[in-house]
Amino acid sequence: MTEKNILVLCTGNSCRSVLGEALINHLGKGRFKAYSAGSRPIGKVNQNALACLKRNGLPAEGYTSQSWDEFADTPIDIAITVCDNAAGEICPVYLNSVIRAHWGLPDPAHVTGTEDEIAQAFQATFDALTVRVNKLLALPIDGMTPHEISKALNQIGKEA
Repeated sequence: MTEKNILVLCTGNSCRSVLGEALINHLGKGRFKAYSAGSRPIGKVNQNALACLKRNGLPAEGYTSQSWDEFADTPIDIAITVCDNAAGEICPVYLNSVIRAHWGLPDPAHVTGTEDEIAQAFQATFDALTVRVNKLLALPIDGMTPHEISKALNQIGKEA
């Protein structure tokens, strides 16, 4: 299998998409290369997302909050939206021909409360993405059509 490029999309590209990028790169090493971007990036990665990565033993360096326009020249095979806003937006032309899926998750950045409650919200998002990424890795991608991949990935987003 040749390594497939996955672009994880969210509007602000500060939490969920960064966690997804980190997990796909960590768990899917050699099979997938993930990037993350946003339609309207806020320009910085949420510190709670980085702390969550550290707590779970993943690297927390090298992530940026960037526009999906940055990937116009990167060959993307699969685009996965992790927020409902990004799923409903008009994607850039370069994403028209890629396999698309939606893995909507609540935004942990909107959780208020104690530091522990906020950390738990980020952990819940991390855990949900871990389940989804592991299900992605279990798919026989090489033997599937683009339609079958999209259908399977969307199902993962509904189940997990």
